[in-house]
Amino acid sequence: MTDADTGTDGDATTEPVERAAEPPDPDGTAPGVATLVGPDPGTARAFLDDALDRGALVTVFGRCTVEYDGRAASTLGPGDRHLMVKPDGSVLVHTEEGQQPVNWQPPGCTHEVAVEGGRVRVRSERTTPAEELLVEFESVGHAAAFDARDEGEFALSGTEADLRERILADPALVEPGFTPLATERDTAAGAVDVYGEDERGRTVVLELKRRRVGPDAAGQLSRYVEALRRELHADTEVRGILVAPSVTDRARRLLAEQGLEFVALGPEAGTDGGG
Repeated sequence: MTDADTGTDGDATTEPVERAAEPPDPDGTAPGVATLVGPDPGTARAFLDDALDRGALVTVFGRCTVEYDGRAASTLGPGDRHLMVKPDGSVLVHTEEGQQPVNWQPPGCTHEVAVEGGRVRVRSERTTPAEELLVEFESVGHAAAFDARDEGEFALSGTEADLRERILADPALVEPGFTPLATERDTAAGAVDVYGEDERGRTVVLELKRRRVGPDAAGQLSRYVEALRRELHADTEVRGILVAPSVTDRARRLLAEQGLEFVALGPEAGTDGGG
């Protein structure tokens, strides 16, 4: 945190600061949003207690340690991390890398905030099974509380299953004369998405991806093709086709080097690419 974050004299802001959000009130504040920048431990505790009591979505960023005790045990030494506590009781601890939390607790946890030895301690517990997650902040850089409401319904589309169904309904999208024979066909390297044959009777393996992919997808397809070549009759010709909206240049080169093919096709009409 710089002096620009805390004020020209370097002192931390200890009073809640309302941040603008859409739609703002005429005075520029946002209903249901409150933040603290660089609070002292007592102010942070009072802020978090109030937010958790009213069922807000709470986030805290600062330097902390993390300890878990339950079905196993783990400890994270001091580091800059982001803590999120959701109204359903779930807890997520994130570092600066990756999309997955380094520690988490599922919905249904209860929370307790305390100050001990000048540190803010956020303890989350559940009873079945008995688990405890303790996040102890030696300093809090930022805390926020959001009175979040989400009434929208989640609708998932554009999945690999959609792409598979699109191909099964119209196999000519892959190539004229292609005939699907099975889905999720087991091989020594894993399950093939679509197994079939072309108009000349050659075995065809399709590896389906819902979005632009890189060399990993080419390697996966290569393993399936090699597994089938070992499994089937020695003179059986096996073609491998990667089906995705687009591929990276490196993936395209790897496919060509391994004698594999690419078809630009997405889960839904209008998602087909070519790059």
